[in-house]
Amino acid sequence: MREDRRLRRHNDTVREILDIALEVMAEEGVAALSMAEVARRMGMRPPSLYQYFPSRTAVYDALFERGMRETVDVLEPYRAMLSRDPRGALLAGQQATVAWAMAHPVLAQLLYWRPVPGFEPTPRAFEPAVRQLEILLAALQAAVRAGQLSPAAAEEDGVALFTALMAGVISQQLANEPSARVEEGRFTRLTRTTVDMFFHFYAPEEGECDDSDLRGGRTPAADRP
Repeated sequence: MREDRRLRRHNDTVREILDIALEVMAEEGVAALSMAEVARRMGMRPPSLYQYFPSRTAVYDALFERGMRETVDVLEPYRAMLSRDPRGALLAGQQATVAWAMAHPVLAQLLYWRPVPGFEPTPRAFEPAVRQLEILLAALQAAVRAGQLSPAAAEEDGVALFTALMAGVISQQLANEPSARVEEGRFTRLTRTTVDMFFHFYAPEEGECDDSDLRGGRTPAADRP
């Protein structure tokens, strides 16, 4: 029991350190995290803080893992929709992810911008990111099986394109209108359009369009009157 109480106190302190680190990063910038300032706000001496995190990089690593785990938690509920409506599940999951990013801008910057020079997440911290990609791949594969996407959409380039599109929506919104409501943001309100563009580009063979149609802004031949 004594060990359990000690572990709970330790975990509570770790969470408080990370919460305060987020406050400092929100005020000073993600790359400007100061361990001394975190210790001051915690009411402890800096050497005591290093008993929990041996370096500033370790704090960034823990925050990266926290952010990635939260995004996975956001996506998980929509997996149940995949068998019924893969496209709807994919859209709903991305809308939820965008909403999470706007509600947690500091973590989103750490995840999508990598603003800290030299910081690379450890394998443990990056593991949820792998899980996130697995969820995305499962959704794309479900859409392929349902005849909503061509097989190329679930291949390496298709996955890369989808993640680049959605990361772009988040990054542009955070860079230009970080305080806007998700449904009103100049870029976040385009989440549905972005997903529609992806499905249009990777439409199954019957409705497939080529690159020249998209680049020229023309309606694909199969859809023209």
